[in-house]
Formats: sequence, structure tokens, C-alpha cells
Amino acid sequence: MNTNHSVAQNRHTARRNAALQRIATIGPFLEGSLCSFKRPGCRTPGWHLTFKQKAKTRTVYVPIDMVPEVKKWTRTHKELKKLIRQVSRQSLALIHGHVANRRAARRSKALTKP
Repeated sequence: MNTNHSVAQNRHTARRNAALQRIATIGPFLEGSLCSFKRPGCRTPGWHLTFKQKAKTRTVYVPIDMVPEVKKWTRTHKELKKLIRQVSRQSLALIHGHVANRRAARRSKALTKP
């Protein structure tokens, strides 16, 4: 039974470490949503970045030549959030496994007492 615990622990630890390594390689990121808007008299849309700051919604104009770069930054932020959730799930799994193993060890110890 002890080997099952070490396999489960290693699996969660390996997945958590893999996600942490991916987090370490993430480049620039930016929280917010990039939205286009119609500009009067123009064929090309304008772009705004909307985000929360101190519980208030803020909007910043994004110059057209920066739109591709800002899109990349916002996509990177979404990926970063996914990785953070993954690390949290694996860490919780390690906690749950540790608690379960301690209980099993106590039960085993109680059964083997003379």
C-alpha cells in the first residue's frame, strides 16, 4: 500500500513541477480584454483594453500598431491563469494524499497493536 502512495505523490508532484516549469518560461503578459470599437469615419476599428483596477473597470486605448502584441500578452495571461489553477489542483491532491496516508498508517498501527 505504501508504494501506491509514493506513485500517487510522484504523479502529482511531477505534474505540478511541469506546470511550474512552464510558468517560468512564460513571457510578458497582460490582464484584461482587448475589444475593437467602431470609429466614426474610419474603416479600421479602434481598440481598447479593459481591465479591473481597485474594483473599478478601466479602459485604455491601444494603438493599432500594438494590437497584435497586446493580443499575445492577453492570451499569455489566460494561459498563465490555467497553469496556476493546475498547480493549485496538484498541490491540493498532495495534501489530500498525505492526510489519507496518515489515517491509513494510524489504522494499520492500531490493528497491529498486541
